[in-house]
Amino acid sequence: MTDSAGNIDTKRFDGDSWDLASSVGATATAVAARRALASKGPNPLIDDPFAEPLVNAVGVDAFIQMMNGKIELAEDDPAFTPQRLSEGMAVRTRFFDSFFLDAAEAGVRQAVILASGLDTRAYRLPWPAGTVLFEVDQPQVIEFKTRTLAGLGAAPKADRRAVGVDLRDDWPAALRDSGFDPAQPTAWSAEGLLAYLPPDAQDRLFDNITALSAAGSRLGTGYVPDIRDRVEKRGRELSERWRRLGLNLNWADLIYAGERNDVVTYLADRGWQSTVRSTPELYGENGFEFPDEPSIVAFGDIKYVSATLAKGASA
Repeated sequence: MTDSAGNIDTKRFDGDSWDLASSVGATATAVAARRALASKGPNPLIDDPFAEPLVNAVGVDAFIQMMNGKIELAEDDPAFTPQRLSEGMAVRTRFFDSFFLDAAEAGVRQAVILASGLDTRAYRLPWPAGTVLFEVDQPQVIEFKTRTLAGLGAAPKADRRAVGVDLRDDWPAALRDSGFDPAQPTAWSAEGLLAYLPPDAQDRLFDNITALSAAGSRLGTGYVPDIRDRVEKRGRELSERWRRLGLNLNWADLIYAGERNDVVTYLADRGWQSTVRSTPELYGENGFEFPDEPSIVAFGDIKYVSATLAKGASA
């Protein structure tokens, strides 16, 4: 939670939980603030009409400032400007939007958004009739978003099924209890998630996804190689910039130490065929110039993965 000085509790421990103003939950609000920022102006880069009211409802002042473009720190980091932040979020959002829409066009009618946070795709993407979309996150996060969007009169455009469960618990059972069908191809997303899992939990996540996936299932995810080393080298600078905006959020506290298996290799060993796109590639495809500032190279050089399972593990 935040205290009167704007401190956000970020220390991780076994069994910890969070809301959207604390720990990992605060990163979901930060991402939503960037989506809101990218949706503003005469030439918005994306269209997410729900991000702004959700960020306002969370009520963290620094994130409200960010989505309103009041975060100019270009004097010491040209990447930390409203335009740069909007472009980076547009690249990420468009990738995962396209991932789901491509899966739907291919006939996939079951989707799962893991660690859904303040994701609004259930409400804003043009899902085909008959699509069932599961959102999985901490119970209090799920409850907050569901209640807030209902209060706005927003209605999902798919059969949205909210699954309030910690990913460290038996979420596959909770998913099945909500009507998930492992015999049907599924489009899975794990967006902005892997770095906040311990290395062994990352492996278990992919093992569970594979076990629940029929042939033709798809997985979209992203990761920053050597994330822990990068945070140790640059995390203090990034956290200091947030403190200057009135938010004492220590990013290094959120990332688990330990060597991780390579995502693409791990998935390949389990039957997934992956396509990997670099952030500079996607910047170019979207008509943006990839910044070369150290903070972007350290944290923004995400490897975007789109994978397909050729042979279902649960057939």
